[in-house]
Amino acid sequence: MAANKTEQTKDPIANVEDALSRTEFFIEKNRNILLGVLAGLIIIVGGFLAYRQYVVKPKEAEAEAAMFRAEIYFEKDSFQLALNGKGATEGFLAIIDQYGGTKSGNLAHYYAGISYLQTGKFQEAIDQLNEFQSDDILVSSMALGAKGDALMELNKVDEAIDQYVKAAGKNENSFSSPIYLMKAGMAYEDKGEYEKALEIYKKVRTDFFQTNEGRESEKYIARAEMLMQQKGK
Repeated sequence: MAANKTEQTKDPIANVEDALSRTEFFIEKNRNILLGVLAGLIIIVGGFLAYRQYVVKPKEAEAEAAMFRAEIYFEKDSFQLALNGKGATEGFLAIIDQYGGTKSGNLAHYYAGISYLQTGKFQEAIDQLNEFQSDDILVSSMALGAKGDALMELNKVDEAIDQYVKAAGKNENSFSSPIYLMKAGMAYEDKGEYEKALEIYKKVRTDFFQTNEGRESEKYIARAEMLMQQKGK
């Protein structure tokens, strides 16, 4: 028995031929099934490519054209028209409904959120901004900051601070980070938490001293220190 085992081990060519024979037998036995699976894959891939070419791309183009017209209203601060459109011109809300699965439909959530914020509809602004997704670090941080503004208007100060801090920390930079840090500091002041406000103002002075917020941070630091002293009396 041991001799047979040794012979099989020493004859790899015979083992390979045996494996090939079994594979050929399996393919022959299941030819129809395998051909059916292959045909199904071809249909699925072909259908996906056709869908992208003849449905997704034209829809993306339509959405981009609609966005362009709505953005003109937005840039003119005509936020109601930007949201709801006028005549044949669709607003951001219609774009969301009709082109929700497109890139423009996603971006319309951001514009709609800012438009609602500017028109005093703060919960609607938050709802729209929550739907917005972006890999763009600056735009996504601005969306977080806008949510913070809406939450402040709703007197949800703790939640607003959380959004401001997230916005400031999202790829920390000298453009948006000091703006949202200052907003977080002022929100802490509103809560009477002057120590935390002071800590943030000092961070702005240290980390962003070359920005407008960095240069103005001194007066906020002085104010927070004064309020701490008054609170301690």
